[in-house]
Amino acid sequence: MNISYTKQGDYLLPNLILKEKVQFNIGKYGLLRLQYIKKEKLELYFDLLVNDTLNEYLHDIDITVMENVENLIKELAEKDNINEKLKQNNQMLWVSKMNNIKNIVEEIFLKEYIYV
Repeated sequence: MNISYTKQGDYLLPNLILKEKVQFNIGKYGLLRLQYIKKEKLELYFDLLVNDTLNEYLHDIDITVMENVENLIKELAEKDNINEKLKQNNQMLWVSKMNNIKNIVEEIFLKEYIYV
């Protein structure tokens, strides 16, 4: 790999050009993973940064966790018979049960995908 340089004063600076890539918006789970790898997995963070794959990596984690969380919430809600009828009859109970399921499911996937 040949790298060309440009002289700026007393310094030679490499002529680096980044590839045109789609930049994804990163959601909650991607940002949590970013914070974790910056603190606990510095080698992985720098590797992803140097190879220009950090954004894609975080986006993939974000999408994967979000889809898994949504699917498991739906599955557990159906299993516990938490449905629209309960929502209409007792909204506070429905909200309480759904929040409980969401907290449990998020904890599972945070341990499985984010904090590893």
